[in-house]
Amino acid sequence: MTDNVMNGEIIPSRLDDRRLYRGVRTRRIFAFLIDYMLVLLLCIPVAVIIAILGVATLGLGWMLYGIMLPLVALGYVALTMGGPRQATKGMQMMGVKLERLDGQPVDSMLAIVHSVLFWAGNVILTPLILLATLFLDRKRTLHDLLLGTVVVRSDH
Repeated sequence: MTDNVMNGEIIPSRLDDRRLYRGVRTRRIFAFLIDYMLVLLLCIPVAVIIAILGVATLGLGWMLYGIMLPLVALGYVALTMGGPRQATKGMQMMGVKLERLDGQPVDSMLAIVHSVLFWAGNVILTPLILLATLFLDRKRTLHDLLLGTVVVRSDH
């Protein structure tokens, strides 16, 4: 799937280099914690805007508080992981990025689906999300496997 064939010979993909996956599991965990804090910080100005909107709409705007956190998180993921660096700010700080196995760039929609599957997987299969990285190739999680993506070190 990730191999190229040239003149009848199989040429390994760049993603087959084991060095790309050293420490990825730990880096992903810390990147998640950093991103979670950043999303919470981004919610502060959004909450102020919703408060003002709520006053202006005689309380109707305050219903947006119920969807504020998911909307901010999905917007954050779409703009960062779906951007040119293919990594959230936490992932950038930890030196990892998301790549597709087919070599195409990660777009905003794939980044959003990746995030939604991560959260859905946590609700249903909490321990299996990280345990899967012990058994799957390239230290992938279940949602990486489903989407044909892999998290690699960006410094290699």
